[in-house]
Amino acid sequence: MTIGIEKLTVYAGRLRLDIPDLVAARDALDAAYVQTQLMCEQRSVYPPFEDAVTLAVNAAKAILTPEDLESIALLIVGTESAVDCGKPVSTWVHRLCGLKANCRNFEVKHACYGTTGALKMASAWLATQNDPTKKALIINSDLSRKFLNTPYEPTGGGCAVAMLVSQTPEILEFDLNRVGYWTSEISDTFRPTSKTEIFNGQISLYSYLDALDGAYQHYEKTIGSVDYDAAFKKHIYHAPFPGMPLQAHRNQLSGLGLSKKAAIANFEQKVSDSLVFAKRIGMAYGGSTFLNLLSLLNTAEDLQAGDEISIFAYGSGCQGEFYSGTIGENAIAQVRSLNLENTLAARHLLTVEDYENLELLREQSIDAQTWQREHPLIDKVYAAAYDGQELLVLESVQDYQRSYQWS
Repeated sequence: MTIGIEKLTVYAGRLRLDIPDLVAARDALDAAYVQTQLMCEQRSVYPPFEDAVTLAVNAAKAILTPEDLESIALLIVGTESAVDCGKPVSTWVHRLCGLKANCRNFEVKHACYGTTGALKMASAWLATQNDPTKKALIINSDLSRKFLNTPYEPTGGGCAVAMLVSQTPEILEFDLNRVGYWTSEISDTFRPTSKTEIFNGQISLYSYLDALDGAYQHYEKTIGSVDYDAAFKKHIYHAPFPGMPLQAHRNQLSGLGLSKKAAIANFEQKVSDSLVFAKRIGMAYGGSTFLNLLSLLNTAEDLQAGDEISIFAYGSGCQGEFYSGTIGENAIAQVRSLNLENTLAARHLLTVEDYENLELLREQSIDAQTWQREHPLIDKVYAAAYDGQELLVLESVQDYQRSYQWS
């Protein structure tokens, strides 16, 4: 039995901010540091009528056929941006995507690891099924909170990644036994309230690298010794910001005796293609490794079906998982047919002032008992980027009940 990702896509909204514009408006941001260390170029921006529900639905609707809707018997949404503490995002996704009633659905949370856990849970479920037509829909949907005038403001963003998991892994096939994982309780990055996002940068950096070391050692303990450079054609790392995978890759190569120059060249050859989309979207949270897989398949010219790649997922709190996968027969053609580069380029460019005001308006809408899509700036961006696009948007909140409609 083969198991893996059959379809994969990303929804990154309809608005963007160019990071050089942000840097020019912030005296405290160093342009060279943002460009060479963070490696941020653009970020997606979301108006108050986008949330974890709209992102998830807009991503999933793009890949689902009527046949898929009949086959999906499991739906899991990973998010740390939920709109309700009891009712899961998955319930809205189930209804608005038109899935059948005989379907399990629930929401999971473990910072940026949750959706990798959901993928592995769904894959284990598929391995028990006698019906080869059954499928699982796995989605990560997250967007950053207000980062205005903070050191990590250039890294903000968000998106939804949706994947169909089945016994027909046209994108990526993996063996559930070829995996290593590592966990340790730590408060490196967390959200103590629905409006607050806390970053302990140095702690998180070292926790990430500890988890990478621990998960990879467990991987080798499980399957045997591996030549890290020779065994994998490409490497995918969780990217809380696009510059982090460079540090992670140098960490992995440290035992090979490579010079700094050689390590960077190795990174450019085996990792950099996976970061093209992250540089243009910003944080993808639990969708990061899957966004990077999309980028790799869309960009790399030396990748082909049957190639083995490595993937490292990390979630603050913390959990690390290292696993490998095999590129599917239709992976490159399928991803490139999505025209994701054109979709990202078509996002409406915001001024820094409009971005700032949208962030403030979005923060005000979080947890609001009553909210209406009525504001001159909101009307402006809706007309410029959403009207007529047939995307799901939040129309109103009345006594905490959310109403959605198609744009």
